[in-house]
Amino acid sequence: MKIALYDDYKVGLLDDGHVVDVGAVVPTGAVPQQTVENLIADFASLRGALERELKQGKRVPLGSVTLRAPVPRPGKIVCMGGNFGEFVGRKGVLWGFLKSPEAVLDPGGTVVLSREDANIFHHEAELVAVIGRTASAVSKDGALGHIFGYTCGCDVSGRFAPDSRQQFGKSFDTFAPIGPCIVTADEIPDPHRVHVRMWVDGQPRHDYPMSDIAHSVEESLAWMSTMVTLKPGDLFFLGTNHQGIGPLQDGERAVIEIDAVGRLEFGVSDPLKRRWPKGIDEVSAKDLREGTGVGPGRRTRPLA
Repeated sequence: MKIALYDDYKVGLLDDGHVVDVGAVVPTGAVPQQTVENLIADFASLRGALERELKQGKRVPLGSVTLRAPVPRPGKIVCMGGNFGEFVGRKGVLWGFLKSPEAVLDPGGTVVLSREDANIFHHEAELVAVIGRTASAVSKDGALGHIFGYTCGCDVSGRFAPDSRQQFGKSFDTFAPIGPCIVTADEIPDPHRVHVRMWVDGQPRHDYPMSDIAHSVEESLAWMSTMVTLKPGDLFFLGTNHQGIGPLQDGERAVIEIDAVGRLEFGVSDPLKRRWPKGIDEVSAKDLREGTGVGPGRRTRPLA
């Protein structure tokens, strides 16, 4: 089932290029995020009614509505860093970071690059898990049971010379585009079997299978849940393969596509009109193993 928010945060189901309104079935919260959390909490009891609406409800063309971020204001966004083998078998230590919930951006929205003096702004296309059950120090064996579903996401990343701003380079407003929907976990029983692709202005960038992940989704979630308690409606960015990484800059249009999830699009605006070499950064196998790289400026810290 593909759950979306659209227009004035109505709840709908996506199906074959259409949206089916299921607002009459889903309890409405005081704010859109609460509506999503209500749906997650009550999904087992609502499922039958949702399936009936999907078959019988009124359909409108997807192109006639405005999609919203399917999780509009998560309590927290947690992210894995350096979490892929990069096709050379890199397997570093488990580590991660927080990203501001204010960074969430609707599908079709515009990433606005910060006026801060960054070395570059990178895209990182990722599979994102939406938490469905409270997770605190969970076991690896039971970890997937705490995931409600998945969506596409981009961890937009401002790179700075090491200083006090570095930790905030991923948390500027609009730096977390997500969507187009939440695909319930039953439709992706093994998240390691999906493929992540990204294009910028039609130019191929990221192109990797989730099977390249260095620390499995279960291992990552079990580890992250020892750091912070994850609540229903929280977002968990699972990391990226950096071999497709490149800059985002003014006027570009980006597309992320993940098997079984769908297609997320967003634009880019830079008030300062900065330019970097367009294309994928050149990164060697040695750089990837060591967590560094070359491109518009050598990275001096682990890639995330």
